[in-house]
Amino acid sequence: MFLKLSNRLLDPKRKINFEAIMEEIKIENGGPFILQPKGFVLTTTKEDFSISNDLVARLDGRSSLARMGVVVHLTAARFDPGWRGRAVIELGNMGSMPVILYAGKTRICALTFETLSSPAEIPYLKQKDHKYARQKSPRASRINQEPKP
Repeated sequence: MFLKLSNRLLDPKRKINFEAIMEEIKIENGGPFILQPKGFVLTTTKEDFSISNDLVARLDGRSSLARMGVVVHLTAARFDPGWRGRAVIELGNMGSMPVILYAGKTRICALTFETLSSPAEIPYLKQKDHKYARQKSPRASRINQEPKP
């Protein structure tokens, strides 16, 4: 499944239901999805995984896709200790040509894990402000749910 933003102005200070302005696109396993130039979608990994309290994980896109203009996770590539779910992947096409990705078949990313010097005192699932725990499908931004400074 992919989520695609519709053509609207996004203002994180406004009370916007970001889920409501995204279009859900279901693709059968192995089916093609065309990522248009300047296109942006959210999708998930096929795998569920959890991270122990003494590890942190990073998700990196594949160089082979980047060379076609497909960028993966420009800013949200870290998974905190105690995180659990399916990784939501942010995909963008910075290239000038459409790129076909095959649902469940195109390798998009890799996870790397680093051991911490000690376990996290407050793992992700125990943090009061976690917004993306136990994801099974893509979720839109929840930036407007953050406390005001």
